Amino acid sequence: MSKVRLSCWKTLLRVTTVCVACVLVLNAEVPHGWYLAGTKPAEYEAGVDPGQTYRGHDSAFLKSKRPSVDGFGTLMQGINAEQYKGDTVRLSALVKSEEVTGWAGLWMRVDKGTEPLAFDNMQKRPIIGTTGWQRYYVVLDVPKDATNIAFGILLSGPGQVWVNRTKFEIVGLDVPATGASQKTLPDKPVNLEFND
Repeated sequence: MSKVRLSCWKTLLRVTTVCVACVLVLNAEVPHGWYLAGTKPAEYEAGVDPGQTYRGHDSAFLKSKRPSVDGFGTLMQGINAEQYKGDTVRLSALVKSEEVTGWAGLWMRVDKGTEPLAFDNMQKRPIIGTTGWQRYYVVLDVPKDATNIAFGILLSGPGQVWVNRTKFEIVGLDVPATGASQKTLPDKPVNLEFND
């Protein structure tokens, strides 16, 4: 084989190797339309895991990179609230977990600019430990002065969660909100003796 032909083959092999490496990196990226955030986003990774399917659908995952993490990561997105003003919206998804030693949950927040109007992150009904596929949901009212809605899955501490069959939908007024309005105040003092 001539030196020119050998050089061409080596160059082609290098280009092919680089292309394969690029494809592997792209497959490990956060799913389109979503992004990684939280108090410690660098401590987490997210992507699509075709090895974890539910009824033939690939799952997104959120996973801690280390066995100990002091903070949380979230796979999330944000949308304009315009078409949801005055409605009640529900975020639901099938979630599966593995070795979640802190807690995980779906979450949603409705904002007016930078001011939160309503919020729920499932902290009072967390996903903990190793669990099979189960549907979870958060429901919030969207006030008429809302500007944006953020939502996703969060993982506090180490472990891994998978998300599948995610839905974001308007629901009827008969569906109660799971989170509290940030502006709603009680009618009278609550739990003054700290026994509740």
